[in-house]
Amino acid sequence: MKYFLALLALIILALLAPLLFVSEKQAQAPATHGMPWQIETPAAGQSQVFGLVLGTTPALPASSLADARRLSRETPKLALVAPADDALSLEAYFETIALGPLSGKLLVTLDVAPAELQAMRERAAKSDYMSTGTKQFLLNEADRTRAESLPLRAIAFIPSGSLDEAVILQRFGTPAERIRQGETLEHFLYPEKGLDVVLDSKGKEVLQYVAPAQFARLREPLIAK
Repeated sequence: MKYFLALLALIILALLAPLLFVSEKQAQAPATHGMPWQIETPAAGQSQVFGLVLGTTPALPASSLADARRLSRETPKLALVAPADDALSLEAYFETIALGPLSGKLLVTLDVAPAELQAMRERAAKSDYMSTGTKQFLLNEADRTRAESLPLRAIAFIPSGSLDEAVILQRFGTPAERIRQGETLEHFLYPEKGLDVVLDSKGKEVLQYVAPAQFARLREPLIAK
């Protein structure tokens, strides 16, 4: 009887050993998604932050608005935005998201061809003006549904807490370039990560993410004369 029980115990241990090994590895593995400074590059020209992929490759497509919605329980405010001096863009705004111990606001820009943006504008349910004077167009129901599957082009995160130079350098490392803009803004540029950290001495900091292959979208406006 004792021999049978010992043999049974050995069999059970052998069956559980792989599960125990996997659990131990998972427990020891550091979190690779979720924090603003945890930026991965799955492939050349591509980046991943908050678990969202920017840039498309044959092996890994860009994340969609539906993917971004998993970061928050709230329904984002989705609208076409038409600044007076810029082209149309389709944006989804999350008032509050929680990233572990951090929280903040999230704005994602969707990757849409100009012709489709214009068609959405013509079909818009209504238009309005934002407090900044920028005009916005609220999509009709069919275009709202369509937007769920559209890929992300850019992400902007506005943390609730304040950042300073020391925190930026500690979390993100030494930038490839620093560019001052006006009297209050300084941009910390990380082209290999597709990141621009905007330090504002009189306002809120903004972390802007694009695929590294599209980093010129962030840098060129800063050096344009």
